[in-house]
Amino acid sequence: MCGIVGYTGKNPAKDILFRNLQKLEYRGYDSAGIALQTADGLQVVRRLGKVANLVQASADTDPTSTCGIAHTRWATHGRPSEANAHPHRSCDNKVAVCHNGIVENYAELRERLVAEGHTFRSETDTEVVAHLVEKYYRGDLLSAARAAVREMIGAFGLVIMHADEPGTIVVARKDSPIVIGQGKDGCYVASDVIAVAEATRDVVVLEDYQFAKLTPEGMSFCNGDGQTIEPEHMRVDWEIDETERGNWPDFMLKEIHEQPRVVRDTLKGRMVNGLLSIDELELTPDELGFIDRVYVIACGTSYHAGLIAKDLIENWARIPTEVEVASEFRYRNPIITPSTLVVAVSQSGETADTLAAIRDARIRGAKVFGITNVIGSRIARESDGVIYTKAKKEVAVASTKSFIGQVVSLTLLAMLLAQSKNRLNTAQIRVLFRELADTAGQIEEILSDTKAIEAAAHDCADAQSALYIGRGLASTVCYEGALKLKEISYVHAEAYAAGEMKHGPIALLHEGFPVVAVATQSPIYDKTLSNIEESKARGAKIVAVATEGDDQIGKYADHVLFIPKVRDAFMPITASVVLQLFARAIAVERGCDVDQPRNLAKSVTVE
Repeated sequence: MCGIVGYTGKNPAKDILFRNLQKLEYRGYDSAGIALQTADGLQVVRRLGKVANLVQASADTDPTSTCGIAHTRWATHGRPSEANAHPHRSCDNKVAVCHNGIVENYAELRERLVAEGHTFRSETDTEVVAHLVEKYYRGDLLSAARAAVREMIGAFGLVIMHADEPGTIVVARKDSPIVIGQGKDGCYVASDVIAVAEATRDVVVLEDYQFAKLTPEGMSFCNGDGQTIEPEHMRVDWEIDETERGNWPDFMLKEIHEQPRVVRDTLKGRMVNGLLSIDELELTPDELGFIDRVYVIACGTSYHAGLIAKDLIENWARIPTEVEVASEFRYRNPIITPSTLVVAVSQSGETADTLAAIRDARIRGAKVFGITNVIGSRIARESDGVIYTKAKKEVAVASTKSFIGQVVSLTLLAMLLAQSKNRLNTAQIRVLFRELADTAGQIEEILSDTKAIEAAAHDCADAQSALYIGRGLASTVCYEGALKLKEISYVHAEAYAAGEMKHGPIALLHEGFPVVAVATQSPIYDKTLSNIEESKARGAKIVAVATEGDDQIGKYADHVLFIPKVRDAFMPITASVVLQLFARAIAVERGCDVDQPRNLAKSVTVE
């Protein structure tokens, strides 16, 4: 969600902060701000809009300052405005705070602080933190921060400075990612490792209720009681150029083209002596065989990956599987026993709703597996085992390569459960694994010629709404395809199981209305074809995703987007790539920012 960066060291801070803040622009934001420590106190500049606006407005700030913090805000409490942008200050202007998360009891705290004489300048929850630190400050910023945190309920990643402690940044965390590293020229803090990796590859990911004190000389850590701790260090293993756009027009297209590599990397080393091997799940075959119910919990795109997993787990392993929106799961008293497996799917590994759900599931006795892209993330740390999707850093807000990595990882899990239940024998597992691996080459084939996709997008770019239809696994692919179109092109889109068209959605159809049909070869292909025909009869413009060699679909579709022939179980991988490209092409035609769509953030770290 919001972006935090901080630096204290030997070099001028301003340019370092701006450079690192720009690395976090992909997360989505509406305003930005910076606070610098100077001989005359704290200099604070805030602006609506892009970081570039802030850079321009900060031209006259102290170029010699060597300590500062900066922030990109995505509005939660209070509308987007300069007054609500971070950093926020105390009444005496000596405290500056940047905050990711939400202070749930901010109204109560604000009322009390106002009664004590504090004056507020914004509508945000974050400002209470600055006033609490001011209230408790007695010459020790770390102690004041610890006292402030004890008053707060909610989620927070905090960086705090005080004018009376030059060169010092205090950091705190609960349920909101914070990464700290020490480079040759000083100490860095950020809400995403991408902003510190250029300075150092050895980083600390703060745990809940841990605090850090950064100075030009180094960093120290303590818990909420002030006791010194030695946190775990993590090594960043991806290359910096993976986060650069290079010659690609946008990150989304670059990341779509990285998907063959994601498939290969996720599968690498998973077949050992003819058997699937996922050692990091840390359950024996007997323990896996004991599982009698699976819940997949996720949000957004990850939820759609879970719907695919449900079909595969039930078909191959014959284990009843439910897919739950994480924000609802924890509130509905689900049936969980020690033989229940809960699979948490999250690109960032920090999604607040998903974290809360798995914590509740573990209390109830379930085994928890994580499917995530981020090593050392909270979901990875709090699960009994984890499968990493090997997508590496994903910058575009709309998930593409992470989704494919999730689908491949969940497919592996479905095969492993079937193997443990003796539902699939060794020969069957080998065939499935080989065909799954073949999808990498099939994606490359799709990416080699996208002219038909671009032509279909051009024909549909002026639409205000669209329907996506399919049957079986194809309907799940449609949910994800419709979401991508909504996210990046702002075209209203809905997905339906094709058999539901006569139960309401068909009323929307009129001349030229786009209907995107996933009609690949499957046992229910003829049923889908019938739904396409009834849509065409009502004037709809049909864009069909079909299997190479299909000589019938062209009679009904205005545009046919072919994918290589593949087993129906693996069709979601290749068909989804086509729909990603289709949504992106429409967004480009409409002049939309495909990497940073409005109102969206890369990860959702508050409920």
